[in-house]
Amino acid sequence: VKATWNNLNQNVFRATAIMDSRSGGNALQVAEAKFLRALSTYFLVDLYGQAPFRTPDEGIEVNPSVKNRVEAFEFAVQDLNEALADLPAAGPGGGLDRASKASARFLLAKLHLNRHIFTGTGSPAAADMNKVVELVDALSAEGFGLESGYFDIFKEDVDNETIYFARASTGNRIWNTLHYNQGAPGNEGGGWNGFTTLAEFYDLFEGDANTNVPGSGQEERRGFVPTDGSHFGIGYGFLVGLQYDRDGVPRTDRPGNPMIFTKQLPGLLGNDENTGIRTIKYNPENGAFAGHNVVFRFSDAHLMKAEAILNGASGGNGLALVNELRALRGASPMAALTEQTLLDERGRELYIEGWRRNDQIRLGDWSNPWEFKSSTDAYRALYPIPSTALISNPN
Repeated sequence: VKATWNNLNQNVFRATAIMDSRSGGNALQVAEAKFLRALSTYFLVDLYGQAPFRTPDEGIEVNPSVKNRVEAFEFAVQDLNEALADLPAAGPGGGLDRASKASARFLLAKLHLNRHIFTGTGSPAAADMNKVVELVDALSAEGFGLESGYFDIFKEDVDNETIYFARASTGNRIWNTLHYNQGAPGNEGGGWNGFTTLAEFYDLFEGDANTNVPGSGQEERRGFVPTDGSHFGIGYGFLVGLQYDRDGVPRTDRPGNPMIFTKQLPGLLGNDENTGIRTIKYNPENGAFAGHNVVFRFSDAHLMKAEAILNGASGGNGLALVNELRALRGASPMAALTEQTLLDERGRELYIEGWRRNDQIRLGDWSNPWEFKSSTDAYRALYPIPSTALISNPN
């Protein structure tokens, strides 16, 4: 929590310095800095609800001013609107690790979709929802769109989905969930046996409730557990049940027992090497530490447009948009579009991509109980500002 706060605020300060005329940046560099400042400010608004601000000439003896949540929100929107004119137009391609008109429009759509949460107005305004539709349509006009082959989106290959990616290692995304004995070329040392998902989330997906081997009737996004040694013996999506190695032989854990990832966890305590469903989108067969983390992609924008229409925007049929995506992913049509069914669909499409908390807050689910959580106090929708920041800055 503290490192995130420090890094985001450091990003804002550095971007502000680049934008200063004394830095001599050209129009493109200034526009890129405005995008990056807006991106960090977005996360400060979303996570903490306040954003300190310091000009390049203010040293450590000056207490930074502090923008409240509304001011910081408007600050990010202004940066993006100003950046748009000088950012390059860029459709699908390999250079999307830098700011473009498309990435700025995506982030603007995310801001407008969340405005009523960030500014505390309580309900989405028609102008904001129509703006979301306009921005998403502009992404479509630039060539971005839905793409089949769900797990191929998370390879380094060019696709129509990816709008913005970071050249940061996917290693942590891969190895933080896998078992100690699940190694692959590039990392034979195996995983950290860390993170799992909950059975009730897994059950949101279509398919056999108790197995995820190929042919279990599952939709594409739930992935599969390979039994034939393919994919280095490491599957995609949700890894549950008996796991197999690169020769198709059942894996064992460190004591020599069958490596069977259980669907249920016994609790927050009392887990062993095999409890819990492991969740993975980046597979080591595409690089054990490949430098391609997807940050923004079109399916998210597509679902943002559906949500905006659900909230009163004109521009199509929200249910039809969701079912268009579901058909592409091998899932049956949804009968009705509500906040809950949309939240479930965003979960199925965007799991472990960093949007779940934001979605749950916006769609009214954050304080509800779920497995191992009886309730959530409303104030926990924001992270605590670190005590070091409170002590050092009375503002």
